[in-house]
Amino acid sequence: MSIMLHGIGVSRGIGIGNAYVLYREQPEVQEFLIDEDQVEEEIQRYIRAKDSALRELSAIKERIDTKTPAEIIAFIDTHLLMIDDPVLNTGVIQHIKQHRNAEWALQIQCQRLIAVFNNMQDDYLKTRKDDIYHVVRSIQLCLGDENPQQQQLGDALKGRVIVADDLTPADTLLMKHQKIAGFITEYGGPLSHTAILARSLGIPALVGVHKARQLINANEQIVLDGKRGMLIIAPDTRSLKHFKALKRQEQQRKADLKRLANQPAVTQDQQTITLHGNIDRPQDVKSLRRIDETGVGLYRTEMFFISNGSAPDEDQQFHEYRKTVKALKGNPLTIRTLDLGADKEMKDTQQHGPLAHNPAMGLRAIRRCLKQPESFIMQLKAILRASAYGPIRMMIPMLTNHSEIDQILLLIKQAKAELDLKKQPYDNNIPVGAMIEVPAAALAADTFAERLDFLSIGTNDLIQYTLALDRLDDEVSYLYDPLHPSVLRLIDMTLQAGRNAGIPVSMCGEMASDATYTRLLLGLGLKYFSVPATALLEIKSIIINADISNLENDTRQILNLHHHFDITRAVNLLNSNNHQEQLKLHG
Repeated sequence: MSIMLHGIGVSRGIGIGNAYVLYREQPEVQEFLIDEDQVEEEIQRYIRAKDSALRELSAIKERIDTKTPAEIIAFIDTHLLMIDDPVLNTGVIQHIKQHRNAEWALQIQCQRLIAVFNNMQDDYLKTRKDDIYHVVRSIQLCLGDENPQQQQLGDALKGRVIVADDLTPADTLLMKHQKIAGFITEYGGPLSHTAILARSLGIPALVGVHKARQLINANEQIVLDGKRGMLIIAPDTRSLKHFKALKRQEQQRKADLKRLANQPAVTQDQQTITLHGNIDRPQDVKSLRRIDETGVGLYRTEMFFISNGSAPDEDQQFHEYRKTVKALKGNPLTIRTLDLGADKEMKDTQQHGPLAHNPAMGLRAIRRCLKQPESFIMQLKAILRASAYGPIRMMIPMLTNHSEIDQILLLIKQAKAELDLKKQPYDNNIPVGAMIEVPAAALAADTFAERLDFLSIGTNDLIQYTLALDRLDDEVSYLYDPLHPSVLRLIDMTLQAGRNAGIPVSMCGEMASDATYTRLLLGLGLKYFSVPATALLEIKSIIINADISNLENDTRQILNLHHHFDITRAVNLLNSNNHQEQLKLHG
């Protein structure tokens, strides 16, 4: 008998295959006391296990295809840093010195860190909490007799649908290598590490399917629909035929989208839309240009710092940025200045002292840069120098007030003066813009727009800060809603501020790359999209089939709605083939 289950569809596509059910709970840990003369050897046993876990993860990183997007490699780098993190390891060693065995000491330290994170409510900390579970488990396995690599994955996953509690970045990469049909996890949200990886790798996936491993037996045939968020266990002949047809249609759709490569993004009413890509490193430009020869609307410079392990000097940064802008062959490059903090950190600057109560709202991004002006000026000079080799815009993350703008513009002026003394060329008119990702910035967008050259809406943080929720927490992730009236009004307010000031406003968050919202955003007046390369052609296809003049009135009506059902219904109608049909909306 067929059974239908529902979860959160995080990566579209149809997956059909037999279930491979992973049972990989944390190893059972027992506590026992050790003698004083055994303490040093127990510490060394722990260090050997930690180093073994580090080597195994490093070996996986070495096997990653060079074409893999940098954001995926960054997940592996985060785990590598955490395995070596003194906050974790010093605590374990201290527990061992209290005559406890290494396994128990590691578990106690893990629980201590998790307890701290459980009292915090933001996405970065939730992600870090999941990472701690993954890292601790890998070390625990190395302390035992099992081979972690064998424990993680079998040898014959090709064509299977993986069913697990959760997956680590390393798991997901190895599964992609083995050509799985899709995966289902019991935990996670639409913006968890697992979800982001699935989308980047093009793996059909559902997350948040609670008790999936209890309901799905090994080798049962499964149909997984990542777009609709549903799966069918033991599908009947009719259902199987239907989903195979959908899978063929999906494959044809991808082939059709490739024909849009390098075509301009012009709407039916002849409005030109700028559609750029998001990158993390110069190598990503090659991947982007294979899909579309366009510019970059978001270059996350912190990934270079993280992978480097320590802060690169001015010349190192300059060479990196110059390499990137030259690779774009005349297309524009928007460089976001350093956004370190929360869960994004270099090895050399990881916090070794007490943990911050709420680092996602603490000393991060531009706040941290302004606390370290010498390092910030170094990056500013590197960006300015690179601007002599192609069109570059400079974007500042997490701005909240005008005093920060005052300081930034003063430091840019100082950086230019230092370059003038050395007679180093740069674009004296380099555009400077702000990320709008906290409600304070959106509410002050009109005054920000008077002093800056462009604005860019970062919806991921803007939505969660506006709605006061952790989008990765299963208990409240259902409240994460890009269509919440307050979110839509903040977006509209920012777009209006740009129009009034005559400056461009872009969007580079997840909302910009979700086809569900493209028509709505066009109707609100968004003309600059920056999306992951994998989403670029799909968004372009919607743009070139849209008539903005027919969308504007409908979207204005949507801004007057208050209830989730009404707004969702209106957006669905906007996306339908007959969206010209008059909307019957409730106030």
